[in-house]
Amino acid sequence: MEKSKQKNMDIIKALLKEFESEFNTTKKFLALVPVDKFDWAPHEKSMKMKSLASHIAELPAWVNLAFTTDGLDFATAPYEEKKVESNDDLLKLLTESYESGKAELENAREEDFDKQWILRNGDQILGDLTKYEMMRIAFSQTTHHRAQLGVYLRLLNIPIPGSYGPSADDQSF
Repeated sequence: MEKSKQKNMDIIKALLKEFESEFNTTKKFLALVPVDKFDWAPHEKSMKMKSLASHIAELPAWVNLAFTTDGLDFATAPYEEKKVESNDDLLKLLTESYESGKAELENAREEDFDKQWILRNGDQILGDLTKYEMMRIAFSQTTHHRAQLGVYLRLLNIPIPGSYGPSADDQSF
């Protein structure tokens, strides 16, 4: 096997492992979102719990978006929040998003990683990225927003699961 093809397969294998790990951690957080607090936010500038949780649940599908499109224009495709009414809805959305992103990443080719991907709002360029960079942003956004959700849960005295090891609430250490 050609050395560059082997390297690409190793990168994709590592990305899939990370993707699955983030999915499993995110499931633990979304399962804890209190439905009776969907309209709660810790600050007037903060997202409501439901909006934050549904956004987190849809982020793995951004991997699919990165590899199946050349960009996103909010002027022609404005953001629409996903409809969720329960933890089951959140977990279903997360699973569907993950499966969509995973399938695309499994089929990714090395030459796809360097192709351009543009995030814009009409004429305003918000991001001029490679498809690889957009995929990494999807991973990072999941971690970022999940940490925000952890703060929300902490403020509501809901024990926080571990992410990259045990949390202060885990009794196992």
